[in-house]
Amino acid sequence: MQTTLSSSATPGDTILVIGAGGQLGLELTHELRQLYGASSVIAADVRAPQNPELQEAGPFELLDVLDKSRLEEVMRQYKPKQVYHLAALLSATAEKNPKFGWQLNMDGLFHVLDAAVDLGVQQVYWPSSIAVFGPDTPRHNTPQLTVMNPNTVYGISKLAGEQWCEWYFKKHGLDVRSLRYPGLIGYKSLPGGGTTDYAVDIYHKAVAGESYNCFLAEETYLPMMYMPDALKATLDLMHAPADTIQVRSSYNLSAMSFSPREVAASIQRHYPDFQVSYQPDSRQQIADSWPASIDDSRARQDWGWQPQYSLDTMTDDMLFHLKEALVLK
Repeated sequence: MQTTLSSSATPGDTILVIGAGGQLGLELTHELRQLYGASSVIAADVRAPQNPELQEAGPFELLDVLDKSRLEEVMRQYKPKQVYHLAALLSATAEKNPKFGWQLNMDGLFHVLDAAVDLGVQQVYWPSSIAVFGPDTPRHNTPQLTVMNPNTVYGISKLAGEQWCEWYFKKHGLDVRSLRYPGLIGYKSLPGGGTTDYAVDIYHKAVAGESYNCFLAEETYLPMMYMPDALKATLDLMHAPADTIQVRSSYNLSAMSFSPREVAASIQRHYPDFQVSYQPDSRQQIADSWPASIDDSRARQDWGWQPQYSLDTMTDDMLFHLKEALVLK
């Protein structure tokens, strides 16, 4: 993946990634270290990472973002120019523990925004999600500005967070940037409790020679994105000149939309005998309240967003890397 650096951060500046052990954080930390140098990118997470590379390749700090004094201690020590705040409780997990989901997602954000203002951080990245949309949102080609009435704790917290990010930009001049991610699919880490997790699990099952029981109905269309595209979009946004960022809540982002049946068919091009059954659970109701496709024309217009992967090219790459990992075990 290639990106171009702007004046937002340069090699030698420090960058803090909070939630670096998660699905997105693991790969984003790696990309940032490739760009800025391993010693300049501080990985932080609430627990020691299962992937030892995160600690061995550069600085690592144990950090609970709900511990404001610890957060400020880490930020004073490293003086980051950019902070990527990725720590959150995802959709399905937050529904099981709603009060903690709200606390982590909102108080954690406030702690980061306040510390950034107080300590002179130049840029903050905070991810939003298609979960900000709700059952009354237009499901197809969902526009940037539309009805937004999320019915999950995760979605409610993300919508509130978008408004607070915009407020901190307007009131404090803090350069906060955000993307509404669709479902993210990658081969380097397991999913973390989201409604779109099936689209990661299904590949692991196929490579392992097992059948897959999907928790969504076979014709449930959702917006999805391969991890290399998600990383590219994040870094393109953060490297764009500030005057091109016209949306200070969060940008719609899209790459592809597909159903479980379609991803199964894509896998069956490689594994003709792969079997998938469908047994929708409580996550089906969440999925039904989300968009089936996204209009991301503002991102394309403002900072030149263009995805690179389709369903079949993603499948080819996912299966190649998962088979490679299986051989190396």
